[in-house]
Parts: sequence; structure tokens; C-alpha cells
Amino acid sequence: MVTTHNLGFPRVGAQRQLKFALEQYWRSEIEQDALQTAGQQLRAEHWQTQAQCNWLPVGDFAFYDQVLDMSFLLGHLPDRIKNLPGSALEQYFRVARGRANNQDDHPVFAGEMTKWFDTNYHYIVPELTQETQFKPNFDKLLEQVKEAKALNHNVKPVLIGPVTYLWLSKSKDETPVLDFLPELIQVYQQLLIALADQGIEWVQIDEPILVTELAEEWQQAFRRAYAGLNNTPIRLLLTTYFGQLGSNLTLASELGTAGIHLDVINAADEVEALIQACPQETVISLGVINGRNIWKTDLNLTLEWLEPIAEQLQDRLWLAPSCSLLHVPVDLATEEKLDPEIKDWLAFAHQKLAELDTLKTALNQGRDAVADALKANQQSIASRNQSARVHKPQVKQAVADALIRSSSRLSVYQKRSQHQAKKLALPAFPTTTIGSFPQTTEIRRTRAQFKKGALDHAAYQRIMKQEIKNSIDRQEALGLDVLVHGEAERNDMVEYFGEQLDGYAFSQNGWVQSYGSRCVKPPILFGDITRPKAMTVEWISYAQSLTEKPMKGMLTGPVTMLNWSFVRDDQSREASCYQLALAIRDEVLDLEQAGIGLIQIDEAALREGLPLRQSQWQGYLDWAIKSFQICANGVGDETQIHTHMCYSEFNDILPEIAKMDADVITIETSRSDMELLDAFDAFNYPNQIGPGVYDIHSPNVPEVSQIVKLMDKAALRIPKERLWINPDCGLKTRQWNEVEPALKNMVEAAKTLRAAAG
Repeated sequence: MVTTHNLGFPRVGAQRQLKFALEQYWRSEIEQDALQTAGQQLRAEHWQTQAQCNWLPVGDFAFYDQVLDMSFLLGHLPDRIKNLPGSALEQYFRVARGRANNQDDHPVFAGEMTKWFDTNYHYIVPELTQETQFKPNFDKLLEQVKEAKALNHNVKPVLIGPVTYLWLSKSKDETPVLDFLPELIQVYQQLLIALADQGIEWVQIDEPILVTELAEEWQQAFRRAYAGLNNTPIRLLLTTYFGQLGSNLTLASELGTAGIHLDVINAADEVEALIQACPQETVISLGVINGRNIWKTDLNLTLEWLEPIAEQLQDRLWLAPSCSLLHVPVDLATEEKLDPEIKDWLAFAHQKLAELDTLKTALNQGRDAVADALKANQQSIASRNQSARVHKPQVKQAVADALIRSSSRLSVYQKRSQHQAKKLALPAFPTTTIGSFPQTTEIRRTRAQFKKGALDHAAYQRIMKQEIKNSIDRQEALGLDVLVHGEAERNDMVEYFGEQLDGYAFSQNGWVQSYGSRCVKPPILFGDITRPKAMTVEWISYAQSLTEKPMKGMLTGPVTMLNWSFVRDDQSREASCYQLALAIRDEVLDLEQAGIGLIQIDEAALREGLPLRQSQWQGYLDWAIKSFQICANGVGDETQIHTHMCYSEFNDILPEIAKMDADVITIETSRSDMELLDAFDAFNYPNQIGPGVYDIHSPNVPEVSQIVKLMDKAALRIPKERLWINPDCGLKTRQWNEVEPALKNMVEAAKTLRAAAG
């Protein structure tokens, strides 16, 4: 009999209950007990949803981030946190966001945040120093195991594996991270024994770095770690996802775990090799349902290749989604306004588990037992494949024509920068922001009323223009040099543009966690892309009419549009990205024609699209950079092109970023204390750069001296005349009472730096 299990479930709740509970706690509106109760209720609901699986995950729920949870499970707290007063939950949020709640009198630097492999999920980077010690702190996980077992569920705790944990960590004093492996193995052994004492049989141990290219020392780390972990009473399911095992397939098969999970969506051609490489008794778990995208699985096609494998493996075959369902929305059933034809092509987390159950039933009882479900699925697949809404020959021809044309700027940067300096007349260390300002309750209410039809277009425009004027007035008062319109009319940097492009569809409740309480609702890119009309020109032009200072036009770039959408899987991502680039190019040219002299094309997600194997990077970078060039490089020399990238390590792709040839790039560096700029010691970045000087994901207000210190560090690597001063990201999630003093200090820091530079 085939066994099914799930690797993880979306923790935010179908109606974002976790988000709202967290934010109430942070605002000091509820106590810890109420937040803990909300978490317990969500876990119970999620386990019930997954009850059709043979094994349910426990430990995949986190109030902020599962890597941070793992750090606390291991008793691994940053030194600056250890001696502060308060509960474990207060300490947890101090690491996550710099303070526990509004009443916390002990603000600290939040932990560094970066992207989880090639996803848009962010995790808190574990910090290691020579003094780091790991101490068992298992109560939270053991309590959740008791919760699930009390509800009569078959539970399979989920852990981040020790080698991946160290790989995700950062040494703060150059101590090699693998030096911590022996002590870490001991704590993991204690944890597995504690779980065995609770009656646990299986533990899912996630080691996704096995789909990357591993140096010999990391391969040896795996052998050493699992030689120790296999000497416990627990059966380990070694879990990989997001890619192929490749050269690590033999390594994974020789680690001696009781089972191995393979992401079949990305590694279907490795199934037979893995079966042959593993010992006869090893459980083979196949991730046959896409855990990162929302299209229905072709169940009949899947069964065609899966049935012989089931016959071969018998009870050794487990089925699951390819990865945790954390990366998809919760339930398609809540979508009441989604186009019925497109809705029929989709599957969210609930529906993916139903697909998994259909496959299990078909394999265990025969296809006749689920004939109706298989027939309905086949009709949905055929409908999508044949839809004229998906395929538009004229768009494909436009892309072919664009790829033939040159995509370079008219002049080199050195010449352009002279024209721009003369036109803009900016001071040294010019100050700006990344684009968005606080999305107040009034702004959100106005947008919601307009969407529901409770507010007519004229009234909506009037209120939005008032909000834009408010943001301009505040920026003028603060003394910023380059202004933005504040993006009051925008719900999300991708969704806003997708709503105005043909080829996109939108859910009502398709929320996915990005980090903490931050949720995004990725648009659904289902067909060939066109731009029917200008998307931002009216708003930006209005904002420019209110000020003599230069105004930045704000756009989302094609690579970020792609990487932050649920993308069609019936053509290459490259082809879809070129289509988006053409649409954004039209908007860039319209902004320039309207007299906007600075245009920021955000590519926040450029790096997260990199393949996990470095040997495959160049192919992706070639078309990603080409896409940016297509959309950005049709303007004249006097038009200054900006781009923004956040929460990623860029050191190893700086030459490719330089090829983008943006006049100004802004990046996140505050949480890393400008460490991300170390790469500029070896690479002479030719254009202007704005290293983020304060962390917008924390409510803490930076001091003037702190900003000056960070900029002095930046000036050691970048010539002062090419440095800008800005926050590390947009400000939509903050409050004005946090934003204004922070920006005031940023402007004061710029004045200090100008005075020091003469």
C-alpha cells in the first residue's frame, strides 16, 4: 500500500489569522496567552485539513520563521539577546524584528534576513561566533507533538537538518561554521531521543542543500552527521527539495537514513537512479505534486509513470508534495470572484492534498475507484492547453523582434552621468527612499471600498491624490533630495502591475507568507502578456506637479514580476520574462515622454531566481539581465535609471548586476552592518549605489551617528561621489511615527557627511 504524507502546511491561515494575531500582539493589544491560543487553534485546523495523509508534519508552524524556530530549539540565541529580561517569546521577536512589542524597553538589532533558497520566503540567519554553544530547548516542539497526538493524528516532526542549518548560518568572527558540527550533532541526537520517548517513529529531516553543488568538506559533514544521527531509535526521512540531487545522489543514498524524499517536479529523471542506489529496505518518498506552483497536476499522466514504480516498490513508496506547501495559498474554495475558467486550472494547498489522495487511491485500489476525479482532471488540463486566452501569436512575434534589436543604452555610464548631474543638480550623498510610504488604515479602506464599488472613480482618485500630496509635503518638510509619490494607490508591487496587464489573473485570498506577518498575494501569470494602456504615468505626473524637486517613477521589473508570480508552466520562464520586459519598456518610455527624469525599475527578486547549482547560473542570468536591458535601455542619456534589490547576497553576481547598467542601484545592507559591500573590495562597481542605511523591517529608529558610521564603511569601498543614502527597502509596512524620525535622522546624517566631505 502506498503511503502519503505532507512536508509542511501554510501557517498563516486561510484568512491570514496568524498575521492579524501577530500584529495585535506587536501593538500590545493582546497578551502572549492570546497569541499562543491563536497559534494552537491554527495548528489544530491545519492538522485536520491534512488528516487524509498517513503522516502529518509537526514543527512546521512558526510565529515568524522556521529557521529562527530551529535556532531556539537548539538553544542558539545571539549574544545580544541572551541576558535581556522577558519570556522566550519576547526574546524570539527581538531576534526577528528588533523588539518584542510596542511596550518593549529593550530594542536590539534584529537578526539578518535573507531569502530561503530560490523562494520569496525570508529566514532569519543564525549567527555563530567562537563563543556559540548549543543547549537543548525542546519543550516547544514536544508540546506540539503532544497537541497533535491528543487529536489522534499520526505525527512526523519536521526538523531542519544539522548540515543545512550550518550552511544557512553566518560566522560573525570568521570561525568556520563546520567547527560547530560535533556539538550540534550531540544536540540533535538528544532531540531525536526525546522524540522517541514521546512515541515518535519517523522524523522528517530537511537537508535541501543536497540539491546544491557541495564542496568535499560539506560532503564529509553529511557523512559525519548522519553516522551519528542514525544511532538513535528514530527512523529518519532525509528530505530534499527545490532541485535535483545530481552529483549528490550517491552521497544521499549512502547516508543510511530509513527513507529519502526526492522532488520529482524538478528531478523526475533521477527516480530510477535513486531507487537503484538505495538499499532494498529504504523508503522512497516522491514529491509528485508541485508544492511551489498552483496549477493542477495532470493526474492521468502522473499515474502512467507512477504505476510501474508503485508495482516495483510496493510498501516502500511514499507520496507527497515536492516541498512544503508553505509556498502556495491555503484554499481555492474561498475564491468567489476568480474567473471560473482559470479557477478550474488551479490547485491551492487543500486541493493539492486532495490530488495526493486521488493518486494514493488510484495506486492502492485502481483507477476505477477515482474515475470521476480523473475524468474531471483530464478535462481541466485539456481546457487550459487549448485556451485562446493563453496563447497569442502576436506577442511571441513581438518578443522575437525585440531580441533582434540592440538593448544597450545610447552612451556609456561616464557620459550619461555627466548629463544627469547637470540636469538633476543633486548634492553630494543625495537622499531618497525606495518608493512606498506607510499604507495607512485610511488608504487600505479607500482601496477596499473602491474595489467593492462602494466608492466611485472620481472619489477614489481624489482621496489617493490627497494621500500623494501628503507624502510629498512630508518629504519636502524632511528635506529629502529625490522624492517618490508614496504608492498609495498600489496594493502590492507585483499585483498592482499585473492587474493592468492582459495575461494575469488574481485571487482574493491567495496569500502566501513572505516573513513574519508579511503576506503577499502573487498574481497568476496564465497567458501571453500585453499592456493595454499606461499604468503609472498619471499618478507620477501628478506627484511631479506638486514639487520642484525631482520625482522618481516607480516600476517593478520583469524578473521580479516573474519570480513573484505564480508562473505558467507550459512555456519557459525565459519566454514569459521577455514578454513582461516588453510591457514594462512601454511604461518606461511613456514616463520619460511625460517628463519624469528618474525611473526606478525594481528587481528585488533577481537573485532568488538563480538556479541552486552555480553551474546553471549563467543561463538564467543571460536572459534575466537581457530582460532588464530590454525594458530599461530605450531611454535617453539624461534619464536616470534606478533599480532596487533587497535581502539577498549579491557578491557572487556583481559582474552580472553591472551589466544591467542601471545608473543607480539601491541594496539592503543595514542588517549585515554593510558586510554585503565587502564584495566591492574585489569588484570595482562602475555606477552609483545606495546601500540601505536602516532596517525598515524593524520599528527601531536609527541614530544619526549609526547612519554616518554605516556610510563611512560604505565610502571605504565606493567613491563618495557615487554614494546615495536611503532606507534598505520600501516603507509601506511601517507607521508614520516611525518613518518620519528615521528619515529625519537620515537627512541629518547626509548633512553631516557633506560637511565632513567639504
